[in-house]
Amino acid sequence: MDELRSFYGPNAGYVLELYDRFLQDPASVDEAARDVFARWSPIDVATMPSSGNGHVPAQHVLSVTDPRDVARITRLSHLARTIRSRGHLAARLDPLGNEPPGDPSLDLEGSGVEPKDLVELPPTVIKGPVSLTAKNAGDVIAALRDVYCGTTGYDYAHIQDAAERTWIRDAIESGRFRQCMDAQSKRNVLERLTDVEAFEAFLHRALPGQKRFSIEGTDMLVPMLDAVIRSAAVGGTRDVVMGMAHRGRLNVLAHVLGKPYSQIFSEFHRATTSPTMAPSEHFAHYGWTGDVKYHLGAQTTMTAAEAVPVRITLAPNPSHLEFVNPVIEGMARALQDRRDAPGLPAQDTSSALAILIHGDAAFPGEGVVAETLNLSQLAGYTTGGTINIIANNQLGFTTGPADARSTLYASDLAKGFEIPIVHVNADDPEACVAAAFLAYAYRERFHKDFLIDLVGYRRWGHNEGDEPAFTQPLIYEQVRRHPSVRAIWAQALDRDGIVPLAESNEMLRTAVVRLQEILTNEAGVTTREEREEEPVVGVVAPAVSAETLMAYNEELLARPEGFTTHPKLERNLLTRRAAVGPGGGIDWAHAESLAFASLLAEGTPIRLTGQDAERGTFSQRHLVLHDAVTGSRFVPLHAVKEARASFAVYNSPLSEA
Repeated sequence: MDELRSFYGPNAGYVLELYDRFLQDPASVDEAARDVFARWSPIDVATMPSSGNGHVPAQHVLSVTDPRDVARITRLSHLARTIRSRGHLAARLDPLGNEPPGDPSLDLEGSGVEPKDLVELPPTVIKGPVSLTAKNAGDVIAALRDVYCGTTGYDYAHIQDAAERTWIRDAIESGRFRQCMDAQSKRNVLERLTDVEAFEAFLHRALPGQKRFSIEGTDMLVPMLDAVIRSAAVGGTRDVVMGMAHRGRLNVLAHVLGKPYSQIFSEFHRATTSPTMAPSEHFAHYGWTGDVKYHLGAQTTMTAAEAVPVRITLAPNPSHLEFVNPVIEGMARALQDRRDAPGLPAQDTSSALAILIHGDAAFPGEGVVAETLNLSQLAGYTTGGTINIIANNQLGFTTGPADARSTLYASDLAKGFEIPIVHVNADDPEACVAAAFLAYAYRERFHKDFLIDLVGYRRWGHNEGDEPAFTQPLIYEQVRRHPSVRAIWAQALDRDGIVPLAESNEMLRTAVVRLQEILTNEAGVTTREEREEEPVVGVVAPAVSAETLMAYNEELLARPEGFTTHPKLERNLLTRRAAVGPGGGIDWAHAESLAFASLLAEGTPIRLTGQDAERGTFSQRHLVLHDAVTGSRFVPLHAVKEARASFAVYNSPLSEA
């Protein structure tokens, strides 16, 4: 039994799990473990040392001299694993109080664990942070239920990498992201929710019937974006680029990007077919094409204490739904790539962060979502991890989930790409902010996408002129009676003695009065003079001498020492040597390569992507050569001595969109 004494705490539980697997199938464990377990009969762990003073407290001692004890431990360990992997099925995710789907295997009866097992077995049979302060196994199970079956559902069992799963489990069970909100942080969230609610309520009253695609029901989206952007700023990120559909866009523009209320009010009244707005110089995207206000984008710079200034860009999205997603990924990649030196561009994934906000019907329903997720780990397209948030109002226009998708969750598509998912109740601000911090921390640690499924509701119809009770009368009776998240949070802070209810009510009143003053004065907003369109001037490419082209041609035909091009291909390429001579005969692909070389020499970076772009669909381009013996790659354009900018060519995934 000397081997067993080497293990304690969570490790002991792990060893016992391995032993149970050995008893069922010796081949299921490695050879070294089989040699050890073959000598264990019976198992005696009464003298196992603890991680503290070297002795196990009496209530933690377990002598397993009966195979039935091993079975008890196994069933308990299996219950713990089930709670961790499937606890989200019992989590209270719906703010309207509808029952979760549940799972019988999460209960004692379904798992085969008896109540006495919870008291008699020590906490050390279940590994993980929650075991460290527990008195018995029952305390551990209770703690796991609190974590995994509360207002947050952690959905990460589909992650194949053990290191990722362990990191996520430890981050969840340590509570380090739930514990990051002090009293001031909670007050800040209240103030933010007050701004969000006051803006929507004021628009609803002052501009009745006007379409705005209200955020109400998923109000916590704004504080969550604050948390992610602040984290990125502290981490040194210089650019945050965001894409979203129309739902909640006006509120994000106002409160995340600081777009002036006066400008938003003016867009409710004025046509945007000509540049008659008077936007602040901080705003770059006004859609002079006459697009509606809830498709427009904006750009601003945020400076926070102990952080670098961050430029925040919300891209315009005239398509309403998800087609902005690959645009955002391209913007982020362009911001991350340095293209001022020859060779491949140098990518710094920490310099820019992509955030995508999805609809719950659009995420599983729009093919461009899957196509964009497929880009996330491809060398030519990765941006080091995107923070994805589904603003889940549990309806797509008038269509419910049963008619909108073939999956339990709106987020299930992401499982195929091994993206961790956190489902969170939009009425629990603390859980929402914790999910945002967890998402950013995971992205920084593993440089992969993360998805938050923000489960809320929709206060009004698809737009504010729509009557939702025509099609969802029962849901909208619940919504009508349901308080806003700001009201719920204000009550909680009053109970905790952080912000008196009278003060939070005054916050809301003051915010509404301010909005009324701005709307009253909106008629005085100055307008911008009509701009004359500048004539399009033809750009004439500078001439490149024949001698220069011949020099480029020779460089493109040179090979590294020891590199073996496929003989048939090499014969074809060598015909290019004569083609630039008196006999002529330059073909399109040859001309393209020479043009690329001249652009690189001028300092113009080139990025070329497409299906089979490296070789060319008709076996004509051959920008990347493959050694016929070793398979190694060589890019002739990287060897152009005069190049002053980067050159990148990538084969793209097969994409219909």
